[in-house]
Amino acid sequence: MVKYYKKKDPKNKKRVLKLLSFVVLTLGISILLYSFFPLISWQIYFAPVFANQEINAPIPKVNIVSGNTLASLISGASESLSGINYTDAQNWFPGYNQRAENLKTPLYNISIPKINIKDAVVSANDTDLTRHLVNYGGTALPPEKGNAVIFGHSTLPQLYNEKDYKTIFSYLFKLQAGDDLIVKVGSITYKYKVESITVVEPTDTSVLEQNYSDSFLTLITCTPPGTIWKRLIVKARLNKI
Repeated sequence: MVKYYKKKDPKNKKRVLKLLSFVVLTLGISILLYSFFPLISWQIYFAPVFANQEINAPIPKVNIVSGNTLASLISGASESLSGINYTDAQNWFPGYNQRAENLKTPLYNISIPKINIKDAVVSANDTDLTRHLVNYGGTALPPEKGNAVIFGHSTLPQLYNEKDYKTIFSYLFKLQAGDDLIVKVGSITYKYKVESITVVEPTDTSVLEQNYSDSFLTLITCTPPGTIWKRLIVKARLNKI
């Protein structure tokens, strides 16, 4: 009996190797772009705005790529790929111990005229950022004395939709000291004035601390928009007229 052997085509093997190389190269470039996107986003959206404001930020206005910067970028990218659900506000500061309380004001509304936000719902009942803004557990409720901390999502400015709570704080970085925040609790309206804007590390829980000398409002979102690299903090005080 004569045995026949099928000769392998070396051309097919070369095609497979080329395809595999292309896939690996594409994946590598995608990871690099994703890692360095915050730096690019900072230059496009933030540098022109922040250059004209007195904002305390750890992100340099004139960017210098250092070892610390690269490490921070890569760490942020890996966290965003980790599967952590950032639509749940309690995952933003996992080391912070939220206190359960009997709430007098489970729901209220906030308007920010400067960025066209009108009567956005703020909930102190749960931590679902896809349905509303979240008044973080254990922080004050307006207009009582203390620091009412409100979390909201942001995304790339070109994807912004003022009616979508997953994108609602995308333009928060445009606020400046002196801008108004209008809070409506029941039938009563309160006006808060922005006092400061800062950018902090995502592990900095000092922004949740309470100060009972007056009624404060703190807005928090991720920054630059579309990333979880840093936290943008807008702090306001009740305006007594």
